[in-house]
Amino acid sequence: MKHLQRPRIVTEIPGPKSRELWKLHERYITKSLGMDNEIFVEEAQGALLRDVDGNVYIDFAGGIGTINAGHCPPSVVEAAKKQVERLIHTGYQVVPFEVYVRLAEKLCEITPGSFEKKVLIINSGVEAVENAVKLAIHYTKRPIIIAFENAFHGRTRLGMALTSKVRPYKLGFHAYLYNLDRYPYAYCYRCRYGLEYPSCGLRCLHAIEEGFAVRYAAEETAAIIAEPIQGEGGFIVPPDDWFPGLRKICDEYGIVLIDDEIQAGMGRTGKMFCVEHYGVEPDIITVAKSIAAGFPVSATIGKAEIMDSPQRGGLGTTFGGSPVSCVAALETIKIIKDNLAHAQKIGVTIHKRLREMQEKYEIIGDVRGKGPMAALELVRDLRTKEPADEETKKLVETCTKKGLITLRCGIYDNVIRILVPLIIEEELLNIGLDILEESLKEII
Repeated sequence: MKHLQRPRIVTEIPGPKSRELWKLHERYITKSLGMDNEIFVEEAQGALLRDVDGNVYIDFAGGIGTINAGHCPPSVVEAAKKQVERLIHTGYQVVPFEVYVRLAEKLCEITPGSFEKKVLIINSGVEAVENAVKLAIHYTKRPIIIAFENAFHGRTRLGMALTSKVRPYKLGFHAYLYNLDRYPYAYCYRCRYGLEYPSCGLRCLHAIEEGFAVRYAAEETAAIIAEPIQGEGGFIVPPDDWFPGLRKICDEYGIVLIDDEIQAGMGRTGKMFCVEHYGVEPDIITVAKSIAAGFPVSATIGKAEIMDSPQRGGLGTTFGGSPVSCVAALETIKIIKDNLAHAQKIGVTIHKRLREMQEKYEIIGDVRGKGPMAALELVRDLRTKEPADEETKKLVETCTKKGLITLRCGIYDNVIRILVPLIIEEELLNIGLDILEESLKEII
């Protein structure tokens, strides 16, 4: 795809080959799988995708945040090829191998925390979350977990319970836990208390301590799990003093702070981990998505005393820490570290362009994010903030037809999130932002 430098639409969208494949999809794939597009991708490189009909798109979705290092980075592809020829699988618990240890070492090196750390390498984001919660409960000998409104932590029963959004994630699955408590996140654009920052005095944080008196006791609370920027919930960015306040509560009551960096981490905000913006050291960090440029791998990283607290065999996995995924992760981390300055640069461009759009189009109620992790919240009325969910859906469809892949998110499905690969060239980024603005004009 090196000869392709910009989007190119040569058929109607979806094209004839995609439509044929869609017929097979409808015949053989469960209807319960939510789909954003009916185009079928054949090849991807950098920040570009080409479908089976020859249409080329700029990717602002990034595999739902897994492609921070770009599609098919050459060094990752080469490392994976070499590993496949040598060793694909033994199960680390049965016969260990070096790259698992090397990845664990690297993760302890790059994650925040001035204390001894240890790692569990597994397969997916929700597994990292599940193990973080298991560890916190085992370590503290307490049952209660605190999560937040608008949170997303995965799709297993525990993951769904921790996740806030009911439709479509939880409806009908009865994923509710007796030992889970939930509080409002610092969603300042839609404050649950009708207040404004900073005069609110972080009312949402104080609610947690009030809850210790009337809901669950602090001494029964094992962990608070929070995203440093909420991803699926709408790219919600808390004030810079909110996470430090959360750390203070955890310290005061002996509660484990779990930082879910699955979407906001790995360079997405211009720092390797989003929590670094707040100067906070979590007790446990979960990582996945962009850790290996699309290869399935995740990790739970935490204080050694917490990670070592369960009995031998208390944690485990069959496929977790695949040798191929581990070498891919090691190469991906290098790419992301080398591109952090570029990520910060494109973040400035993204926010500048989105702010300019906000000044022109009243449908944009809020622009938010950190670095290249940015979003537009669309509303029908700036005063009432009525969510423009149908307009947001139409915007995604219009962008696709013009050669830009985008994603919705948010409790009301009215947020456009930008998850563009961090290696994107400035020129291509601006072409994508031009398409976004052209599409906005068409839907209002």
